[in-house]
Amino acid sequence: MTNLNPNASYSLALTIELPNIAGTLANVTQAIAGAKGSLGQISLIEHTRKITQREITVDASSEEHAEKIVSAVREIPNVKILKVSDRTFDLHRKGKITINSRIPLKSQAELAMAYTPGVGRICKAIHRDRQEVFNLTIKQNTVAVVTDGSAVLGLGNLGPEAALPVMEGKAMLFKEFADIDAFPICLATQDTEEIIQTVKRIAPVFGGVNLEDISAPRCFEIEKRLRQELDIPVFHDDQHGTAIVSLAALINALKLVQKPLEGVRIVINGAGAAGIAIAALLRSAGATTIWLCDSQGIVSLSRTDLNAQKREFAVKAEGSLADAMRGADIFLGVSAPGVVTPEMVKSMAKDPIVFAMANPIPEIQPELVMDHVAVMATGRSDYPNQINNVLAFPGIFRGALDCHAKTITEHMYLEAAKAIASLVSSSQLDPEHIIPSVFDPRVSSAVAGAVQLAARQDGVAVE
Repeated sequence: MTNLNPNASYSLALTIELPNIAGTLANVTQAIAGAKGSLGQISLIEHTRKITQREITVDASSEEHAEKIVSAVREIPNVKILKVSDRTFDLHRKGKITINSRIPLKSQAELAMAYTPGVGRICKAIHRDRQEVFNLTIKQNTVAVVTDGSAVLGLGNLGPEAALPVMEGKAMLFKEFADIDAFPICLATQDTEEIIQTVKRIAPVFGGVNLEDISAPRCFEIEKRLRQELDIPVFHDDQHGTAIVSLAALINALKLVQKPLEGVRIVINGAGAAGIAIAALLRSAGATTIWLCDSQGIVSLSRTDLNAQKREFAVKAEGSLADAMRGADIFLGVSAPGVVTPEMVKSMAKDPIVFAMANPIPEIQPELVMDHVAVMATGRSDYPNQINNVLAFPGIFRGALDCHAKTITEHMYLEAAKAIASLVSSSQLDPEHIIPSVFDPRVSSAVAGAVQLAARQDGVAVE
C-alpha cells in the first residue's frame, strides 16, 4: 500500500525562531519538503536585527509522519522550535458549537415577553393546539443528532463520550449547509429498547432525528421502530446519506461509461448499515444484479450465518470478494482498508467503476489502479469525486422540516440523489467530476426542493 497524501487531518503549526540570515528559512522549508510534508501558510511573528520568529503550517499523513517532520526541523543548526501545535486538536478545544439567543434581551419588557410572565401565554397556546409548537418554538428548525457511540466513524465501539466530537461536527454541518440548529445527543446505553424509548422521550423538542454511528444490525431496528412511533422525520445517515450520495455519483459515472443501471453487475463490499442501504436504494433505482460481500465473502443463499438484512440480498453465487469482482462492472466499498488488490480491479469488466469509500484509508488507493478504471471515487477530500454524506443530509432535513414531513420515504431518497447528480452538467461531467463539491451552494436547496416535492407526492407533508 502506498503512503497516504498529507492532509489537513494531520496539520501542524510550528512556531520557530531562526537567525535573521538570508537562506535560513529556505533550509527549514527544504527540510519539511525532504520529510515529505506539505507546506501551508508561513506567517511572520517577530522580526529583529538578530532573529525572526515564524509560524509555519504543515500537513502530514499520520501522527508518525508529523513526528518525522518535526524531527527534521529540529536537526537544522541554529533553528529553535518554540512550539508545536496539532491544529486539529486546537480546533476542537472547548468544543465546536455553542448555543446563542436569537433575540437580544436589553430591557425589562423584552424579558417579560421572552420569559415569565409573557411566555405563559405561549405555553397555553401550544396546549390548545399542539401543532403550534412548530410555529412558536425551536422545534421547527431543530434536529437531534443521536448516537450510542457503538460505531464511531471507522474506529469501532468507542462509547458516547468519544463519539461527541463527531456529533458536534455533524451539528456544525447542519448549521453551515442548511441553517438547521442541531444538537448532539450521546446516549450512555447501547440497549436497543432503551435507545428507542430515550429518543421518544426527548422528541418533543426536535423537528427531526438524525441517527448516527449506531452499529448494525441494531441500527435497523432502532430506525424502524422510531419511524413507526414518532411523527417527525427519522433518518440514519450512515445508511441513507451514504446510499443517496453513492447513487448520485453512480448515475453520472454510468453516463460516462454508457452503461445502464439495469444492465450492470454491482459488487458491494461491506454488509453493514451503509452496504445494506446502498443495495436497497440501488435496487429501487433499477439495479437488477447486486452481489453483496462481507468479511466471509459473497452473501450467498448457501450460507447459514446471515441476518435478516443480509438474507434479503443473498444470491446463488458463492466465493470470495475476488471471485465476486471478476467480470463486475461496478465495485462499491464501504468496508475496510486495503481489501482490494490491483489484480482484482483488473479482473473487472471493461470500463470498471470503483468507489472505494472506506475512511480514512480506502479499500484500494487510487494511485494503484488509475490506469485500469474508467471512474474512481473515494470518501476522502484529497482525491477527486469525494462521496460525502454532507451532500445529502442537510438538504434532506431542510426539505423535510420546511414541509413538516411526518417521515422520510424512499421516494425522497431517490429524488435527492437525482437532484445531486443533476448539478453536474453534461459539459462539466468527466471521470474526475461526477459529483458536485460539498461547498457548491446549490446542493442543499436543490436537495431540499426535491425532497419537499416527493414528500407532497407521497402524502407525508403536513402543510
